[in-house]
Amino acid sequence: MLRSLVRLVSQLAGEAAEPQEFSDSDYRLAATALLVHLVSVDGDMNEAERQRLAEVLRQRFSLDAEAAVRLIAAAIDKDREAVDLYAFTSVLNRALNDEERRRVVEMMWEVVYADGRVDELEDNVVWRAADLLNVPSRDRIALKRAIGETMAPSED
Repeated sequence: MLRSLVRLVSQLAGEAAEPQEFSDSDYRLAATALLVHLVSVDGDMNEAERQRLAEVLRQRFSLDAEAAVRLIAAAIDKDREAVDLYAFTSVLNRALNDEERRRVVEMMWEVVYADGRVDELEDNVVWRAADLLNVPSRDRIALKRAIGETMAPSED
C-alpha cells in the first residue's frame, strides 16, 4: 500500500514512476528464482556466480543492470518462500514453449559453470528442474556438454 501511495505522489508531482516490479506470474521471476536456488544449493552464492547470474539475466531478458539487481532480489525472496522447484517450473511450463524451456536449462548450465566446476548438488538440481520442465535428458546432457566446453574445457 505504501508503494502505491509513493507511486501516486510521484506521478502527481510529475516525477518518474517507480520501476516496474516483477509479478508472481512473470516467467522471468520464476526463471531467476530457479537460477538463484541453483547457485545457492551448495550453501552460498559466490561472487562469480552472482556476476554470471546478473550477466545472463541482462543478456537473456534484455534488462539493464538495475533491473537485473531488482529481479535477483525478488527471486531470492521467492526462493526463500518456495517449498520446491514446482513453484517455479509450473509458471515456466505455462508461459514458455519447448524451446524456451530448453533455454532456461541452458541458462542454468551457464550459471553452474560460472565458478568453473559442476557441483554434484547443482547437477542434481538441473536434472530435477529439466525433468519438471519436460526437457528431455538427451537435451539436458547435450546442453551441459556444450556449455561446459565453452566455459570450462576440462569439465564434462
